[in-house]
Amino acid sequence: MAGAAGDDERTALHDALDGYLAHLTVERGLAANTLGAYRRDLTRYVDFLVAQGRTRPEDVTERDVEDFVLAVRTGADDRARLVASSSARAVVAIRGWHRFLVLEGVTERDAAQDVRPPAQPKRLPKAISVDDVTRLLEAAGLGDGPVPLRDRALLELLYSTGARISEAVGLDVDDLDRTPGQGAVRLFGKGSKERVVPVGSYALDALDAYLVRGRPALAGAGRGTPAVFLNTRGARLSRQSAWAVLRTAAERSGIATADHVSPHTLRHSFATHLLAGGADIRVVQELLGHASVTTTQIYTAVTADSLREVYLTSHPRAK
Repeated sequence: MAGAAGDDERTALHDALDGYLAHLTVERGLAANTLGAYRRDLTRYVDFLVAQGRTRPEDVTERDVEDFVLAVRTGADDRARLVASSSARAVVAIRGWHRFLVLEGVTERDAAQDVRPPAQPKRLPKAISVDDVTRLLEAAGLGDGPVPLRDRALLELLYSTGARISEAVGLDVDDLDRTPGQGAVRLFGKGSKERVVPVGSYALDALDAYLVRGRPALAGAGRGTPAVFLNTRGARLSRQSAWAVLRTAAERSGIATADHVSPHTLRHSFATHLLAGGADIRVVQELLGHASVTTTQIYTAVTADSLREVYLTSHPRAK
């Protein structure tokens, strides 16, 4: 529809864009890559507006902005279609420019104020199979000394309770109830919301081994802390270090999805495996600490996909 305008086709919109890009460069000091992205998105936007007969910033309407967002999502301006994340980036650039035009007194109204980026597609959580979880947990405990005991206990607890890594490393010894058959842990989630979650026997055994034989050795290097999980200096294990424990265990385990293991992998697997085993979604919601069951419902899609895969590969007349 529209290519870049030549010098003889320059408009007040082009001049206004040059002023904004200069502002981003000098006043805000944006990185070169970020500035380049703004320039590409806004140049495409101006070309689109000019093709619609708009030549001055004050000519632009909210409908023009909405039409541009639709055009970049569909390729209707004869350019490459943008995925949701890229078009969302373009909307951010456009909103910033129109806000600047108002602040500078170039226009009286902000044409992009009420235009929102396109909704991002929901990404299903990535869970791993029960067999892969077992291999991951076993890999974490390989070796001698207190660190393998700690790593195995940490990952066992994450999978047994569905805790976030930040919740696990935030645990103090007093937050654990290691009573056989009644094991539980007190977790503090987002907004310091407290919940008590049962702990399975495998995790309890791993915690006992660590607390009896591993933690005292690590604590000797520190100044005393109530934290359950300690680093080699005797201080509380950081979230980044706990993530490194998970990543290392994934690499050692040899599971096919090792490259895709993330800090939430065991939490996602915990929820998915519970639902696949018949757990009520509201129970899973409480265990995960979700404020709304709507957040938990994303796992039902994962479970449905798993059931469908099993059906297609197992039923003699499924295909």
